[in-house]
Amino acid sequence: MDSELRRSLGVSDAVVVGLGAMVGAGIFSALAPAARAAGGGLLAALAVAALVAFCNAWSSARLAARYPASGGTYVYGRERLGPFWGYLAGWGFVVGKTASCAAMALTVGAYVWPGRQHAVAVAAVVALTAAGYGGVQKSARIARLIVAAVLAVLAGVVVVCLTSDAADAGALAGGGWEAAGLLQGAGLLFFAFAGYARITTLGEEVRDPRRTIPRAVPLALGIALLVYAAVAVAALSVLGSDGLAASAAPLADAVRAAGWPGLSPVVRVGAALAALGSLLALVLGVSRTVLAMARDGHLPRALAAVHPRHRVPHHAELAVGAVVAVLAATADLRGAIGFSSFGVLVYYAIANASAWTLGSAVKDRAVAAVGLSGCVVLACALPVASVVSGAAVLAVGVLAYAVRRGELRPRTGS
Repeated sequence: MDSELRRSLGVSDAVVVGLGAMVGAGIFSALAPAARAAGGGLLAALAVAALVAFCNAWSSARLAARYPASGGTYVYGRERLGPFWGYLAGWGFVVGKTASCAAMALTVGAYVWPGRQHAVAVAAVVALTAAGYGGVQKSARIARLIVAAVLAVLAGVVVVCLTSDAADAGALAGGGWEAAGLLQGAGLLFFAFAGYARITTLGEEVRDPRRTIPRAVPLALGIALLVYAAVAVAALSVLGSDGLAASAAPLADAVRAAGWPGLSPVVRVGAALAALGSLLALVLGVSRTVLAMARDGHLPRALAAVHPRHRVPHHAELAVGAVVAVLAATADLRGAIGFSSFGVLVYYAIANASAWTLGSAVKDRAVAAVGLSGCVVLACALPVASVVSGAAVLAVGVLAYAVRRGELRPRTGS
């Protein structure tokens, strides 16, 4: 059909897209605020975030294998729980991740040319939107190069820190911590794990999705967890939890503290590339969710158009790129980690609730229950400003849904 996307992504392509979103700017930006919240419990917070992410990934993979269409949890919620829950998931994802796109673009600008960060951010958005317009395979090839470069930089950070004289194993234990702070830190670190959703939102472009997606999601998540754990241990060993919490650029400060200040520019380049990788994956994921919502009339139906040659949702990609470019040119959204985490945690809470309905296997239902409760707890544990702004955005979406339902409801009587 002319409205369908082209299935061209294999297991390795899907893993790379997921890694491009996860092993991206999150590890460069989320460690410091998480350390401020969790204190000496940073590694425990990472473990909690990883557990919730694993449950979400398990549930999402099962759902994606059953419903291999663009849109991710928007589709799963609609099919398993009803149209409203699918809409709420899609709304939270599109709004939250559009803000994240702008934040990642501004991160690129801040690292590449601090004095002209808005101009660089807009250029990055235009370039990656054009790359996505050329087909998902082209985007996957770009993501593969970015992931390889970022992993090399992160590996260098780990080796330099752990082999330096400044490394102190005692610093890993950190100081005191409280349960509320640990959970808040886990909620902020969840921002760095959320990228595996890109694999499921691209479900309509994956070859043999019932086999590919259940393999790609846990593989991408497992690699990301190993990388995050190694980087967190390395940074803590030389900076300690207090030094990490106070740092504006923790990995650059870590190599500096390890006695390798000359590597700081390399880390900055790695951070810029990581932000580009995250931005590319975010634009892909948001545009596919916009496509799915447009198909159902929740967004203008013109956004459901598929390019006749490249088989990509070109109207949705251009619309997302335009909105992100305007935000990147006019605002500073680099503090949107908490807001983004709230929206994504709501998104995955709906995914776990949807997965609960798939069958009665004890293991699968236990995973869905842990994932659902974990998402709710972490969302509520986020900073108050993030919870309030996130709830307000969801409320606006609910109001828009109610208005639209009222307009479409058949009128009776004269």
